[in-house]
Amino acid sequence: MLKHSLQQKLLQKLSPQQIQLMKLLQVPTVELEQRIKEELEVNPALEEGRENEEDEQESDGEYEEERSEAEKEFDMSDYMDDDTPDYKLNVLRGTEEEKEMPLGSGRTFIEGLVAQLGWRNLDETQLVIADNIIGNLDDSGYLRRDLRSIVNDMAFSQNIEITERQLEEVLKVIQDMDPPGVGARDLQECLRIQLEKKDQRDPDIALALEIVTNHFDEFSKKHYEKITKKLGIEEEDLKEAVKEIIRLNPKPGNSMLETTKTVQHIVPDFIVTIEEDELRLQLNQRNAPDLKISRQYREMLQSYAASAKTDKSQKEAVMFVKQKIDSAKWFIDAILQRQQTLLVTMEAILGIQEEYFLTGDETKLKPMILKDVAELVNMDISTISRVANSKYVQSPYGSFLLKTFFSESLTNDEGEEVSTREVKKILQDAIEAEEKRKPLTDERLMQLLKEKGYNIARRTVAKYREQLNIPVARLRKQL
Repeated sequence: MLKHSLQQKLLQKLSPQQIQLMKLLQVPTVELEQRIKEELEVNPALEEGRENEEDEQESDGEYEEERSEAEKEFDMSDYMDDDTPDYKLNVLRGTEEEKEMPLGSGRTFIEGLVAQLGWRNLDETQLVIADNIIGNLDDSGYLRRDLRSIVNDMAFSQNIEITERQLEEVLKVIQDMDPPGVGARDLQECLRIQLEKKDQRDPDIALALEIVTNHFDEFSKKHYEKITKKLGIEEEDLKEAVKEIIRLNPKPGNSMLETTKTVQHIVPDFIVTIEEDELRLQLNQRNAPDLKISRQYREMLQSYAASAKTDKSQKEAVMFVKQKIDSAKWFIDAILQRQQTLLVTMEAILGIQEEYFLTGDETKLKPMILKDVAELVNMDISTISRVANSKYVQSPYGSFLLKTFFSESLTNDEGEEVSTREVKKILQDAIEAEEKRKPLTDERLMQLLKEKGYNIARRTVAKYREQLNIPVARLRKQL
């Protein structure tokens, strides 16, 4: 049974201006420049440049007067009786057209392989097979799919019946192409292909090929003692062979992909300097562009407001000009508010991490979470997160992402709260200084930290080590 009822609900919705500010807050400097260019292109009422103080006050007064006169002259209810749809009279600010910047590139990895097929003596069927194999290679140059699946795909999608033997023969042709190692099905085969292309008369290369072909499991687990015992060789011979293996490229496809990559330089949003033992903070000038409302558009609105004409075309013209000026004013206000939010947030971070920025010693970093900064600047945690996740700061010690200065806390033996970043730094230094023939185990690292006053469990040491992308002791072992 259907029935009608009235209900009151309290809903919180973001205004278009708030949404625009949130989007501007999370973009870094490089993207901000592009965003401003886009706004300048779509809004003729917005211009680059700076107004002097008198002009600015005058323009604001004129703008408010022009708006009030125009609003008295034209009632918004008049528009409801038109045949003109509302959407043609409104500026949509809730959506943004996605734009992609074209990237110039040279020959891609796949194109390079296809070009090499022209130098091979292959018949029509073999060329089709080769094209399918190349299409199944991943970015690293590996063939991850099994041959049976490719045979089935060609039968169903192209109605071409081939055998795995035929596929294997063409695969060997591709594996003979450049870069060496392309078309391998796993790392062992990739390294073996590269070594087979080298001079086998070199004893180090011959030994390296033997290790990769018949003792790869022991090599990957760094069980060097087992290898020397099985092959009856000296440790020095093994060391030279391992050097040859390490020189090989485990991802041959990347060697050609590098030519197509665009180098992205970091543009800092903040610049921190030290002057007379005091920190100085400034925004990157590219973060603070000069924008103004077009005087031509303000004068246009004034002339429309003074006009006695009230026909439909006049109403549309007034509405268009007002919307463009409103949009420009909102955008300028959002840019200014963005600058203020960035400065306030960074000043709070500098206040907490002053000792680090003065010395550059990572062990001086204090525990700091988003909530700490949010409470200092009286802002929402989500706002601080938008700033921290995408902004870089240039300091005397390098450029860093703001979020790297945030860390949890733990308590040392003296009852002081210290940053987990400090513990990770000590852990990293200990591993870098270890004897590579006998690397430190997680148990030993835990003992070292306890000796320094950090009572941390072994599993926590393992977690920090993994966060630092440091492998276990066995895999860090060197000859």
